[in-house]
Amino acid sequence: MIAFVSGPVAALAPTTAVVEVGGVGMAVQCTPNTIAGLRLGEHARLATSLVVREDSLTLYGFADDDERQVFELLQTASGVGPRLAQAMLGVHSPDALRLAVSTGDEKALTAVPGIGKKGAQKLLLELKDKLGAPLGSSGLVGAQRAAAAGPAPWTEQLSAALIGLGYASREAEEAVGAVTPQAEAALAETGTAPVPQLLRAALQTLNRAR
Repeated sequence: MIAFVSGPVAALAPTTAVVEVGGVGMAVQCTPNTIAGLRLGEHARLATSLVVREDSLTLYGFADDDERQVFELLQTASGVGPRLAQAMLGVHSPDALRLAVSTGDEKALTAVPGIGKKGAQKLLLELKDKLGAPLGSSGLVGAQRAAAAGPAPWTEQLSAALIGLGYASREAEEAVGAVTPQAEAALAETGTAPVPQLLRAALQTLNRAR
């Protein structure tokens, strides 16, 4: 198993980072939150989990070992594959997920694209004894906030992700403004702003502007 990759960031895309390790570019699938913390040319260390399929080898990357551990635990629930597990971590921090499961918060899970009410109920039952409690009192406070609104306000997440991809602050601000109506509609309907979808929409507006 590849436990982590460490090296300069050679390329960034909305869901992928390429980290140079010993002269080899390792493509790592990451959440927008993780991508937002990376910068082209700068050194990065990502905890990783290798998912092996008959026709593919996919490396998933995380900001720390805790995220990686939760990613792997989520997949022990029936019907949860690596993509859905990563989507859950794209919306909620590890402690927010622990809090949601420990308190039976269906709404927090249905905020994740691809999880409906019945799916959330099933996940709450299957994960109840696996994720454990939030880590510490400070983690509990952070998880309570994250359960309601994600790891950070969507505007900050989106702006940081765009800047991480090499866009100027002004361009990022304009792109955030362009997708605000879409975000507000999602917030009114589901209570959460889907940052991965908003990032794709923002990139489309930037590409049209160039």
